[in-house]
Amino acid sequence: MSDTKTEPRLSSTILLLRDRESLEVLMVKRHYQIDFAAGALVFPGGKANDEDSDPRWAALCDGVFDTVERAARISALREAYEEAGLLLARRASERGEGAPLVGLDVARALDPMRAAVDRREASFLDLMEEHGLVLALDTLVHFGHWITPTMMPKRFDTHFYLAPTPPDQIAENDGRETTEAVWLGPQQALDMEAEGTATIIFPTRMNLGKLAETDTVDQALSRFQGEKVVTVLPVVGKDENGNPCLHIPAEAGYIQSVEPLGKVAQGVGGAGAKAASSPE
Repeated sequence: MSDTKTEPRLSSTILLLRDRESLEVLMVKRHYQIDFAAGALVFPGGKANDEDSDPRWAALCDGVFDTVERAARISALREAYEEAGLLLARRASERGEGAPLVGLDVARALDPMRAAVDRREASFLDLMEEHGLVLALDTLVHFGHWITPTMMPKRFDTHFYLAPTPPDQIAENDGRETTEAVWLGPQQALDMEAEGTATIIFPTRMNLGKLAETDTVDQALSRFQGEKVVTVLPVVGKDENGNPCLHIPAEAGYIQSVEPLGKVAQGVGGAGAKAASSPE
């Protein structure tokens, strides 16, 4: 029997945005040997680790947030670095909210450390400190908050963030957890899933749908900066026809509030309701 008292683990997901002919978001393809959502298109993200809550970060971040929010944002930027090679940071000598982010030269210089940081063989905090950098937590816009259903044995408290991509940096997959890094229009990604040419799990699809309501990076950041984030804790129930489904709060503002349970399971190779908020 599943332990219904399992506490969800803090996790973060980051939607990195850029403008081309239209708004695009970075998605990475999960490695086919990963145990969950293998081959699915997701946003960079994952579980927070203990170092993300280290009090030393207080002096190495731009933006003022409480302890949990700071850890979630640090986790999101660490995942952007580990999974996509993108570094949302500033030189400590040029820090301050709204100041320019580091360019390709700095990102490339730190790229060889990505795998070691990912494997916890090296410290992301030490890396920032040693290179005189501070994380630009102020660039993130809180976009979504999903919690794994209570009946699941592994639960995640996942925060979704929007962020503008540093203009001079290049996204590259890590080759371990992810095999591709692609830029897609939100609606383009949804169309690919509908056509069967891409696997996209439920929470990812819902957040793509909400993002697709905007046309540019500035529009997305401006709109969602001012919108309240409603926590989504999917609940298993039945639809109006008596079929098993997941319910999410209508006030969360997603493109739908009911998802057939069979579709959730099919999209992740039988993982069922776990897809309702497992970290990317």
